[in-house]
Amino acid sequence: MSFGHHKQEDPIGKRRKDALRVDFDRKIRVEFMTLRLLDVTFLSLLLLAALGCQGGPDAKTPPRIRGGYYASSTVGTNFLDPEHLGAHGYRHSWSEKNGIVYTCKAGHIDISHLRKSADSTAFFIAKTFEHLKKNETEFSFKLKERSRYFVQLTYPEYWKYLLQKEKEHIAHDISIRLGQYFAYTAITWHEILTWFGFKAIGLYPEFPSAFSWEDTFSNLLGTHIAVLALQDVEHPYNEAVTLAIDRELEKLNVQPKHTAIRAAEKVRGLWFSGDFLFLVDIKRRNFDIGLDDGFVTPWIVPSLGECEGAEAQPYPVPNPDLLSEYGFSMKFEVEPREWEKDKILKITYQDRKERKKRLEPAIHLAPIMDYIKEDAVKKYGLDVGIPYSRFGISSKISPL
Repeated sequence: MSFGHHKQEDPIGKRRKDALRVDFDRKIRVEFMTLRLLDVTFLSLLLLAALGCQGGPDAKTPPRIRGGYYASSTVGTNFLDPEHLGAHGYRHSWSEKNGIVYTCKAGHIDISHLRKSADSTAFFIAKTFEHLKKNETEFSFKLKERSRYFVQLTYPEYWKYLLQKEKEHIAHDISIRLGQYFAYTAITWHEILTWFGFKAIGLYPEFPSAFSWEDTFSNLLGTHIAVLALQDVEHPYNEAVTLAIDRELEKLNVQPKHTAIRAAEKVRGLWFSGDFLFLVDIKRRNFDIGLDDGFVTPWIVPSLGECEGAEAQPYPVPNPDLLSEYGFSMKFEVEPREWEKDKILKITYQDRKERKKRLEPAIHLAPIMDYIKEDAVKKYGLDVGIPYSRFGISSKISPL
């Protein structure tokens, strides 16, 4: 449209242009160009969801349950050779193998936790995208636990002036970031629940697995695997996850099965004790969930000949900061509905009169984790959150 003096601009069109000028800076315009690649990615994702191709993720089907393992050299732990992990399956895979591997740069990794986290991330990305496409301001979701998660989105003023294609560009990017954030928060919440006594399978005790040294990093790595898989436009989701797992483990210098077992045995008596899966006692816990610096630093076993000179590789935790770049804001809450809810809410809201049914992870995870760390010290001593104290090797993880 001409801006000459002889033709007056349509006021509706002018308001639209003014809104776009105010809300879109050069950075976002450049991001629009890069986000075009994600069009193909999400078309592939949505096609998989619609056709159920190879049992890929969709917005209605949460990922299946997988049993995890302690990274301890005890009877019942399944250690894996990295070349025998099998094909990933969102719904099912006869060849999929789960268990523990060891990497020089990230220590022990629970492949079951990694797969579950990747599938949870893909599920939340698809679900979030569906709600954004419909311009919905509120939605909720849950995984296998009874806790429910609530999302309230505030859209920017310019949103109503955008073309549908422009909205989808932004929705793609936001969905990826939020999908990662929701998945990582939900799986971290599971770790918190198990610390307070939650049992997902009847009488089977899960407390020993709460913040065991490999769990959090395995979960975090899974969220990154999911994004890599969804950006793979050449392969269906399950195959893309299989390839992404192989590539990331190779970057972390994954080791053969016998090294994984030897690494676990090396920390027997320090990080764990016990000889049988159901009776293992995890003595050291990695409470690093990224609250301090935005990264999770994995624990690696020191003085392992195959990994001489290796340093732990921190990974960034997902966060919803991208929302503000696009002018969005969000309120994200968890409503615990398990038997353990009163214990947790009592910590979150110390004043009973002000106690609510929901908590906000962005605000309340920190005090909850502080309580858990203090509780861990009472149970296991001051060294519970320090991996190497008896080895005399410094660690990036600060004492409690």
